[in-house]
Amino acid sequence: MDIIFEWDDELRAEYDFRSAVRSKHYKPLHEGYTVQIHKADGTTIVQHVTLEEGAVLLEPDVRQVFPNSLAVNQALRSLITLLAQMPDQPKSMVKKTRTPKSKAQSNL
Repeated sequence: MDIIFEWDDELRAEYDFRSAVRSKHYKPLHEGYTVQIHKADGTTIVQHVTLEEGAVLLEPDVRQVFPNSLAVNQALRSLITLLAQMPDQPKSMVKKTRTPKSKAQSNL
């Protein structure tokens, strides 16, 4: 049995967004956020969540190309190598980076 959903892309007349404010409730993720969990027994658990020290947020378009930490770190190390090869590059722009050991090497 196939279920087909159809809907109209037009907004209903009663939806009026003329006075709406874009990102009115937006709060930068790096400031943290609060999660409230309402349990079946009537209690509520409140948790405040913040990013770990050193966490970096990727924009969606960058995340499509670099989907995980390994991909991001490899790309940045390549960029660091290229920057080091540029003439007249200020030394403060290029620092020596360490190459992480593979799991096999770190177990030795």
